[in-house]
Amino acid sequence: MHTLALFITLAGFVIGHGAVTVIDCHGFFARKSKYWTEATIRTHRITKPLIWIGTLLVVIGLFAMHRLDMLSPFSVTLAYSLLAVMIINGCFLTFIVSPELLRREKEGMAREILPAPFQKKIMFSFFVSLISWWSLLFIVCSNVT
Repeated sequence: MHTLALFITLAGFVIGHGAVTVIDCHGFFARKSKYWTEATIRTHRITKPLIWIGTLLVVIGLFAMHRLDMLSPFSVTLAYSLLAVMIINGCFLTFIVSPELLRREKEGMAREILPAPFQKKIMFSFFVSLISWWSLLFIVCSNVT
């Protein structure tokens, strides 16, 4: 059971964190490039569901690891806090950023660089993603070694 819990958690990281890394890199380059802006809009259609699938697997895996006492009490609190932050951030990206990107694409504005205030919100979200995914992975690794 321990191996299965760890496998599900790590599979979630591979899928979710991998997709986050891809879209975050696209978004970083899109700040100043029309090409990367369009590529980001197109790519996010694929990465968005992968991020949610990965997050769900991480939630299931961490819950199983918690139930199997594979995580210290402090790590459980930290992990669930980070998951909450990741889910809130994911909701912002899914329900605020994504519809705006799709609207821009539909209106033929996919190659236009995003307005600076919107870019700032996305960059903040980028840092939240970066810190939360890597921190959560570190917590898992530190508890299984």
